Amino acid sequence: MTAEAAVPTVPSERYGPLVHRSVRHGAILYIVGVLQFLVGMIVTQLLYGPPTYNLLSNYISDLGAYNCGVWGGRQICSPGHEIFNVSIILLGILLIIGTVLIRTAFPARGSRTVGLGLLVISGFGAMGVGLSPEDYNLTIHSLSAATAFVGGGLALVVLGVAMFRDTRWDGFRAYTMLSGLVALIAFILFFTKNYGPLEVGGMERLIVAPILLWSLVVGIHLVRIPTYAPPGVRGSRS
Repeated sequence: MTAEAAVPTVPSERYGPLVHRSVRHGAILYIVGVLQFLVGMIVTQLLYGPPTYNLLSNYISDLGAYNCGVWGGRQICSPGHEIFNVSIILLGILLIIGTVLIRTAFPARGSRTVGLGLLVISGFGAMGVGLSPEDYNLTIHSLSAATAFVGGGLALVVLGVAMFRDTRWDGFRAYTMLSGLVALIAFILFFTKNYGPLEVGGMERLIVAPILLWSLVVGIHLVRIPTYAPPGVRGSRS
């Protein structure tokens, strides 16, 4: 036996590509949560008014307002407010449960714990938005919205780090971090009232859109990764 043959093979330090079955379940919850929320918003917008809902001049939260009248210097009236509020509460619940279920899709390191923890906090923020509409308790509503916005943006930046050296996330690391940065920059502009041509509604959507799109894309990605059976269970499925 030669000296070269005696040297043991060093296992790869990269993770992947399989995921636990629970990850697929969490990914499905991500997909369902985002899609039902988008449908809820669209339906509520169609029922809105008078006046009609404007994507640029209206806040997203105007869809969940209980009362019709002047609020914050603008005329609001959302007959379908219950649809919006229920859908965003459900979004928060599904994101929280889904985040817990997909945790094993990331290497066990501190950045995973922090990133997923921030996503869970963001989910609770979304629930708070639906439970406290803007014309019911503005303070709690605003704090909940900020929690959802900042928590979601920071979560994606940290999770981009958590994806390092994991083949399951090849091609997603830069996208994840960029999505988080866009959401955070948009939040700063929104908070400082530098809306530009997007106006208040468009800037608020620039905060939310990257987080929702990431959740949907990642959900679809994780569903497509083959799963392995837990210890003691024979076989696997894809």
